[in-house]
Amino acid sequence: MVDWAEGDPLEVAPRLLGAVLTHGDVSVRLTEVEAYAGPADPGSHAYRGRTPRNAVMFGPPGRLYVYFVYGMHHCANLVTGPDGDPGAVLLRAGEVVGGIDRARSRRPGSSDRDLARGPARLCRALGIDLAANGVVPHLEPGERVVQISRGPRVGLRRAADLPWRFWATDDPTVSAYRPAAPRPAGR
Repeated sequence: MVDWAEGDPLEVAPRLLGAVLTHGDVSVRLTEVEAYAGPADPGSHAYRGRTPRNAVMFGPPGRLYVYFVYGMHHCANLVTGPDGDPGAVLLRAGEVVGGIDRARSRRPGSSDRDLARGPARLCRALGIDLAANGVVPHLEPGERVVQISRGPRVGLRRAADLPWRFWATDDPTVSAYRPAAPRPAGR
């Protein structure tokens, strides 16, 4: 699996589509990802350098970089290589293909389509939290995605226009595109 993560995040990201990520007793086929290019990318957590929070992003590749956002959600990235170069691919959405009853118990009231539709929902369905930060995930090749779409990243204020989000075209588990809301003047 680590071989998949070696290289530039823009090359790794589309290769991850269709791969099956298993964490515990739940498996998700990845349908949407987003690339982050480290210090050259104002949208990346590594843009301003290494911190205790983002240290896993600096390698080695093939590990999960998990962070807590908005005081309530976990999101997971696959760290790309080479070691010391902090690239990552945000795991944005997927289809639950194993352990669906467990995923449903973690996301009660959600339709099967929405169980892992969005980065926080994906982590919740898989049971990924900060304890998985730095862990090498169980990731296997899945069915090859034939049609891949590409567009701007979701919810960023900086470098949002970069077409570094990749998704399986017309897949119903892909999250809805939402640009970042503008900040009120004076903030």
